Amino acid sequence: MARRDDYEYDEHSIVVTKNKQYAAGVPAVLVSLQRGMSQMGATRTAASLAKLNQRKGFDCPGCAWPETPGHRKHAEFCENGAKAVAEEATKRTVGPDFFATHSVDDLLGRTEYWLGQQGRLTHPMVLRPGTTHYEPIEWDDANRIIADELNALGSPHEAIFYTSGRTSNEAAFLYQLLIRSFGTNNMPDCSNMCHESSGSALTASIGIGKGSVSVPDIENADLILIAGQNPGTNHPRMLSTLEKAKSNGARVIAINPLPEAGLLRFKDPQKVHGVIGDGAAISDDFLQIRIGGDMALFQGLAKLLVAAEDAAPGTVLDRPFIDRHTAGFDAWLDHIRRVDLDTVVDATGLTIEQLHDTAQALIESNATIICWAMGLTQQTHGVATIEEAVNLLLMRGMIGKPGAGVCPVRGHSNVQGDRTMGIWEKMPESFLAALDTEFDITSPREHGLDAVDSIRAMRQRRASVFMAMGGNFVSATPDTDVTEAALRNCSLTVQVSTKLNRSHLVHGRTALILPSLGRTDKDVQATGKQFVTVEDSMSMVHRSRGSLTPSGIHMRSEVAIVCGIAETLFGPGHPVPWTSFTADYDLIRDAISRVVPGFEGFNTKVRQKEGFGLPHPPRDSRTFQTKTGKANFAVNDLVWLPVPPGRLMLQTMRSHDQYNTTIYGLDDRYRGVKGGRRVLFVNTRDIEKLGYRDGDHVDLISEWKNRSGSIEERRADNFRLVAYPTPVGNAAAYYPETNPLIPLDHVADKSNTPVSKAVLIRLEHRP
Repeated sequence: MARRDDYEYDEHSIVVTKNKQYAAGVPAVLVSLQRGMSQMGATRTAASLAKLNQRKGFDCPGCAWPETPGHRKHAEFCENGAKAVAEEATKRTVGPDFFATHSVDDLLGRTEYWLGQQGRLTHPMVLRPGTTHYEPIEWDDANRIIADELNALGSPHEAIFYTSGRTSNEAAFLYQLLIRSFGTNNMPDCSNMCHESSGSALTASIGIGKGSVSVPDIENADLILIAGQNPGTNHPRMLSTLEKAKSNGARVIAINPLPEAGLLRFKDPQKVHGVIGDGAAISDDFLQIRIGGDMALFQGLAKLLVAAEDAAPGTVLDRPFIDRHTAGFDAWLDHIRRVDLDTVVDATGLTIEQLHDTAQALIESNATIICWAMGLTQQTHGVATIEEAVNLLLMRGMIGKPGAGVCPVRGHSNVQGDRTMGIWEKMPESFLAALDTEFDITSPREHGLDAVDSIRAMRQRRASVFMAMGGNFVSATPDTDVTEAALRNCSLTVQVSTKLNRSHLVHGRTALILPSLGRTDKDVQATGKQFVTVEDSMSMVHRSRGSLTPSGIHMRSEVAIVCGIAETLFGPGHPVPWTSFTADYDLIRDAISRVVPGFEGFNTKVRQKEGFGLPHPPRDSRTFQTKTGKANFAVNDLVWLPVPPGRLMLQTMRSHDQYNTTIYGLDDRYRGVKGGRRVLFVNTRDIEKLGYRDGDHVDLISEWKNRSGSIEERRADNFRLVAYPTPVGNAAAYYPETNPLIPLDHVADKSNTPVSKAVLIRLEHRP
């Protein structure tokens, strides 16, 4: 087993090789096994991977891509899922001795990668005012610190409660119940920073902020558009579904600034042609779009479809669907007719021939699905872009039809379930009323703070207690220096975590680390072994039950942590039966069944072989619960992002060796980068035009015009230039290293999501 200091590295030792033309294959198997053996050993590797995503096992702690109903594979996981399990089920531990050796200042000087490789947190720890080291604390004492700090606030709204997408349905439901019982709706979560634009757009367009398709829909689609998404790294199991769709005759069109390996070919290591053959081609067409050009693309395609309808009335538009199920069509049609195709070509960087070819594919398809991820959502005009994607489907009647619909591909494994359970700063009255009736409490009605507004509140000292249920808030949020200063303004910061990360080191006057069980861990309470549930990206709810012995006796489940805090905070006599909920998770699910629509008979339905699906009115019955009672066409002015001379438009992204803020390793195998992360992928023409050479080291300076018209700048130093086939004028780099470049106030319209996929930068030579 490697020593802890083996994870130090020198960014100047980066090696660049040729980028890959396929995803997965034998290398993915070898990497999965190597990571498992080095972290867990042979026995735990075999025990955990055999149960990963299986009916009697545990849900992957990585992405939220669903299993294929009815025929799961023996190895139902991908390379990054295996890495996530290896990180969580590692034999390495971080306990009181570790913190006695390492001061906070020492740990602040370490990389995120080094911190994550130290092991599982095993004991509650406290950093007291004025001290330099975390020290152990008993659970009761930790809960008392939290309760005292919360009760001392002038208002419940001075507390902020963050949630990561890995939190189970049961823990999320109790967490929001604690928060609302306390008296606030300040519930920022990771959705605020990723898919809030999807929820905002879909709720306005079709009445529900969730995707409308299933895995069988994708497998039986005629046409699949994949926009602003890299499934090979971020959702690798999606590639198996796409391969099945291709074998059934689907056409796949990839729309992305970078030619990602997973959008090109897929080698399934469980099939012969994935081991000794060339694998399966994924994309039939690759539209290498400029950053921020997707909105123009969708409007341009719609204009071409309208022109085709004008030329042959009744052959393109689904007028019966439009007339019966939609509103706003005439205003939208008038707007689309005025779209200028020359502007679309300029905005997208595509040719007019590519536009016509894609439009023809849409016309010929009887079942079309549009998939997207953060490439669309993290734009200033992200909400409008997604509305335009929905418009494109509505005009063809592609909602509530087999093999057709919207597919926002969410990231963290239960991020969608957390929202369903009430983790949202502005839950509807129907949910709050049901919660109040069930528990005899009075939930606050004033909307709370999202992630960006929470940072603003801490920065302005309007909030002074911050608690995070999982995640790594510091490294997930924008404007790193501003975020860290805001957290340091707090009187108390609390992190419920499985592994060490930077958020433990950027702390309030008092700080607590509370070690929690993970998905792989056995959870035994007073009534016996428990299971939790999760909701995947396609609204299927199923069980997750860990089987590994926890790394320490002081670790607690998230459910037990929430209930322990609540018992101390509210004292005896509170109407919520916190102690009973800790002992028996079935009681939590019974309560959920009476509060959350679609969960009636929760305990019975979730014990079914495949779990159960939640209702989705647009999909199930073409019912649209919007203000108009119909699906709404949205009219949006065309917005795109021209790049000034001497500048580049930057998108931030993951490497293949990371998941969100968790850094698994330093090699991006698919993009040909080894040994480091501070790289900037730039087109060769731009490198030469800007006066640099491939391999030069540069500093990045972002430029953003604020509301007053002034230019704000942010800086991130020492990035190695890597020649890469990006669109001219565009660049890409990894986060969280580039998070400091994104101003806190640079957010998407309507959704308040940080604009991480469109950052205007200039380069400066390293001194």
